[in-house]
Amino acid sequence: MLQLNDIDLISICTPSGLHPQHGILAARYGKHVLVEKPMAVQLQDADKLIKACCNARKSLFVVLQNRLNPAIGLLRKAIDEGRFGKIFLIASNVFWTRPQQYYDMAYWRGTRELDGGAFMNQGSHYIDMIQWLAGPVDSITAEIATLDRDIETEDFGSAIIRFHSGVIATINITMLAYPENLEGSITVLGKTGTARVGGIAMNRIEHWNFHDYQEYDEQINSISSNSSSVYGSGHSGYYTQVIKAIENKSRPRPASILLADGIEGKKSLAIVTAIYQSSRQNSSVFIKSR
Repeated sequence: MLQLNDIDLISICTPSGLHPQHGILAARYGKHVLVEKPMAVQLQDADKLIKACCNARKSLFVVLQNRLNPAIGLLRKAIDEGRFGKIFLIASNVFWTRPQQYYDMAYWRGTRELDGGAFMNQGSHYIDMIQWLAGPVDSITAEIATLDRDIETEDFGSAIIRFHSGVIATINITMLAYPENLEGSITVLGKTGTARVGGIAMNRIEHWNFHDYQEYDEQINSISSNSSSVYGSGHSGYYTQVIKAIENKSRPRPASILLADGIEGKKSLAIVTAIYQSSRQNSSVFIKSR
């Protein structure tokens, strides 16, 4: 397949731990690479993938499709315009269910080497969303646990993230919600605004209150969706943008745009890695690079 000349882009949808290996192979054959989250389960493997695509002069796209959710787009707009004033807290909850049968269906699920855990796998989008909204991270304090599922990795965890901007974020993740997926939300609390995007995939604006008023505030009901999928509805839009980028021979940067390159995709992976390190050490982990 990789030897076919009429293939421009390879989409990597294999087990998470194999993403770098398959992406590097695709790049070496001169293909652009589109990789599902997380782009790797080890930071050094993510670096190898980034380097391979760079050396081959091929674009690397990391699928972070929830950035395209209309509700999230409105939230980002309000933040960019300063409508929250000083932001005090960003809180995210991922209360989903993954029964034992889910893990038993595939040998790689729930393994450290190929899956990574609830934060690494199911939580990647929400960690990306927090850092996309709040910016560079200073420190992370976290606890993880395997409370019920028969797996190597965690099915529950909580983290406190302190950002360089002074914002504090919390994220709670569990795969133990009964009897079905309950919530995938993000809440922003600021001096002059409060907003909550909920549903099961950050797909519905549930609270929207600001000191000022803007015309687009009237859109909060019309853009909310009732998605029944935890994956949301952003994949088709993300693929469309990827195709346009390839056709226009443009790079998926800067980071402020909706397409994420390898450097942007690595940010959430670095946070997850620090979450696991903090839990192992039972102490805060400080992030040096900004």
